[in-house]
Amino acid sequence: MSKIINIGNISLSNSSQICVIAGLNVLENLEMTIDVATYLQKTTKDLGIPFIFKASFDKANRSAVESYRGPGLAEGIKMFEEVKKSLNVPIITDIHEISQIEKIAEVVDVIQIPAFLCRQTDLIEAACKSNLPLNIKKGQFLSPGQMSNIIEKCSYFGNDNIILCERGSSFGYNNLIVDFLGVSELKETQNPVILDVTHSLQLPGGQGSSAGGRSNQALDLALCAAAIGLAGIFLEVHPNPENALCDGPSATRLDEIDNILSKVKALDGIVKSF
Repeated sequence: MSKIINIGNISLSNSSQICVIAGLNVLENLEMTIDVATYLQKTTKDLGIPFIFKASFDKANRSAVESYRGPGLAEGIKMFEEVKKSLNVPIITDIHEISQIEKIAEVVDVIQIPAFLCRQTDLIEAACKSNLPLNIKKGQFLSPGQMSNIIEKCSYFGNDNIILCERGSSFGYNNLIVDFLGVSELKETQNPVILDVTHSLQLPGGQGSSAGGRSNQALDLALCAAAIGLAGIFLEVHPNPENALCDGPSATRLDEIDNILSKVKALDGIVKSF
């Protein structure tokens, strides 16, 4: 029986209707944030798809020192508060340090653990104590089976509301692949499984000081997620990806999201009707 995790009025599980976690790679300014969240909320409402808004306040794991990191914790919280005030949507964001957790937990509904930090015991313990659901990204260097250790670690620290997020596995240098047999293995834990479409399309370090990407293949991966019956998909969007301050090559153009989600919903409905 698939575990159900409740986020607001959303029941997230591998057997429930597919959910979309979507938003900006990183907060750039308040106007864009509200505009993107509003567009996504309307699109998902029209399609009847559960929606959680995502954005990062700090991209702390960039390889180049000159890379844009975001507005930081204080300004990020202000932007999230405005999104909540204006749209009343669930919000997910990633944390990188223990000191960020208490303050961010006051405004978001789900805490995300970045892939590179998924084995950091002290960070996991502190995040578990927030009592919020955790979306834990599987490290590009981990096998699916190794995620069971992380699930057990969270349970030890008193939090069983764990979502597992596949975001691709390292395949040599500057490339990622998605192993769907491995994704199926993640489902065997009974925890909700999300496919991070956007970051699975990355070409890490593909542009030297920044990541490349294959955003034109977002629909392919999103449909693969729907085909094997996952709890949700994760998509980062931008009104003009070519002008995005971070990870533009992997981002889906905002006005293309309708086409992707309508097809994902249709396939998800067929798969879960069996």
